[in-house]
Amino acid sequence: MLKYLTYFVVGVFIGILAAMFGLGGGFLIVPTLNFLGVEIHHAVGTSSAAVVFTSLSSAIAYARQRRIHYKAGFLLASTAVIGAYIGAWMTSFISAGQLKVIFGLALITVAVRIYRKKTAEPSEVKLEDVEINYKLVPVGGFFAGIASGLLGVGGGIINVPFLTYLGLPIHYAVATSSFAIVFTATAGAIKHYMMGNVELHWLVLLVPGLIIGAQLGARIAKRTRASSLKKAFAVVMALLALRMILKGLGFSVP
Repeated sequence: MLKYLTYFVVGVFIGILAAMFGLGGGFLIVPTLNFLGVEIHHAVGTSSAAVVFTSLSSAIAYARQRRIHYKAGFLLASTAVIGAYIGAWMTSFISAGQLKVIFGLALITVAVRIYRKKTAEPSEVKLEDVEINYKLVPVGGFFAGIASGLLGVGGGIINVPFLTYLGLPIHYAVATSSFAIVFTATAGAIKHYMMGNVELHWLVLLVPGLIIGAQLGARIAKRTRASSLKKAFAVVMALLALRMILKGLGFSVP
């Protein structure tokens, strides 16, 4: 009984962080499953499936708050789905080590820029007044999809900084990323399931907590100032990038 309660609490914690930062939750699910003894490819596959439920729960909460930029979200998803399928397929042929190092270094650079960048509070700008370059959105979606399928991280680690770079305020970027990840993670999860990489019993143990945690995380994000949310996201992303680099270099880190 205590074991199942532990998994539920872990799921809630991951769900909160995933919804707060629009990251899907794979960045914590993969190392958690791997630590519990799940082989890395199966951990990535199971994470991709779990992220479907986390992001869906987050997206529902953000839809109620009317913070999802649906046009940008659908454009992200349109190419992210293809990228996620390709990324999942790539896990059968290549090691992600070098990619993790390059990816991590790029993320640290982006994290520093996000931390320093000024941002507006949601009350200071209306969603319909936000202007972004829609032609660039599918490009970011494609690479977010590859990261999702290959690393099991959901894609939000690219979506959120990319959307803020295009001019979307951080709260809206987080919400829109959560929405887009629903489609990205579903594509990656289907491919991983076909490859036999999804451990269904672990999925059942984690999903209830993930769903509840995502609802709580969306509420916490709503009450957090944009400047604080932006800086917290930058710090989290830098830590994830550092972990990714160390893992890519062969260090044993949780």
